[in-house]
Amino acid sequence: MTFLAGILTVLLVANCLALIFLVLIQLPKKDAGAGVAFGGGAADALFGAGSGNVLTKITKWAAGIFFALALLLGYTEERLHRSNATEFEKAVEQKQTQMPITPPPTTPLPTTAPAANLPSVVPASSTPVTANTNPPAAVPQPK
Repeated sequence: MTFLAGILTVLLVANCLALIFLVLIQLPKKDAGAGVAFGGGAADALFGAGSGNVLTKITKWAAGIFFALALLLGYTEERLHRSNATEFEKAVEQKQTQMPITPPPTTPLPTTAPAANLPSVVPASSTPVTANTNPPAAVPQPK
C-alpha cells in the first residue's frame, strides 16, 4: 500500500508540472496574460495554427486527471494510516496483556472537621460597637 501511495504521489507531481506547462503555453486572449511572457507563440509552431483547441482539451483532461489522482491518493493514504493505527492498537493491547497496568496506590484523604466543631469568634466586649460622632480634637502642630 505504501508503494502505491508513492507511485500516486509521483504521478500527481508530474501531472501538476504538465498542467502548469499547459496553462503557460496556451495562447493568450487579446495578446495579454502569462502566455506571451513565456513564449505562447511556441504553441503555434509546435502544434499548428489551431492549437488553441487542442491545448484546451489537453488542459481539461489534465485537470480531470489531477482531481482523480488527488482523490485516489487521499483515499489510499487514509487507508494506509488506518491500517497503521490498528496495528499500533494491537501492539498496545498485546503489551497490556503481557504486563497489566496497576493503578497507583491510593491514600485516604484527610478528613476535615465539620463546621459545628469549630470555635466561634466572639468580640472581647459584649457591648455593641458604635461609630464615634464627635470628631477628634485638633492636634497642636509643632512650630
